[in-house]
Amino acid sequence: MDCPVCKNAMITLELAEVEIDYCIDCNGIWLDAGELELLLGNPEKAKQLLNSFNVGSKCTETRRKCPICLKKMQKIIVGSSAPALLIDKCSKGDGLWFDKGELQDIFDRAQLDEGNKIKKLLSDIFNTEQSN
Repeated sequence: MDCPVCKNAMITLELAEVEIDYCIDCNGIWLDAGELELLLGNPEKAKQLLNSFNVGSKCTETRRKCPICLKKMQKIIVGSSAPALLIDKCSKGDGLWFDKGELQDIFDRAQLDEGNKIKKLLSDIFNTEQSN
């Protein structure tokens, strides 16, 4: 699968028993449909997060192509905190694209990472420093 940003081949990594696609060039992460929910490990929290997604209809950011269906993805505003966090969502439901740091940003903003489990996993995989 090719990265929707740099068009280079992505690698597959396992994060909390969920296979994610990762671009080693731009550090973006692709999650197939349902994988975000699996990462959260809590159906109620996953539902709350997904319900906070709003289509950014007035967004000027360039729309990227889904790496699976190759159709242009929707720009999604996550939550209501400022500054706005935009992610890319396949309009056919194939999955979600997170630019570098956006996945962790979502967990931090929504306080969905109790005990910093996901932050630690991301840190271990990508050799980044944790900040508390």
